[in-house]
Amino acid sequence: MKQKRFTEEQKAFALRQADSGVPISEILRKMGISEATFYRWKKKYGGLEHFTFGR
Repeated sequence: MKQKRFTEEQKAFALRQADSGVPISEILRKMGISEATFYRWKKKYGGLEHFTFGR
């Protein structure tokens, strides 16, 4: 199976959706990612206040 790659913008969008109250299960389904992947992104970027787009 081909591995998907997500841009930082897509990751930020997913985290922003979660912060705005969209159920995590819906985000996972729409993006086609696992729960582990979502929480890995959340841990890595520590919320949106530290999220930068490769200055």
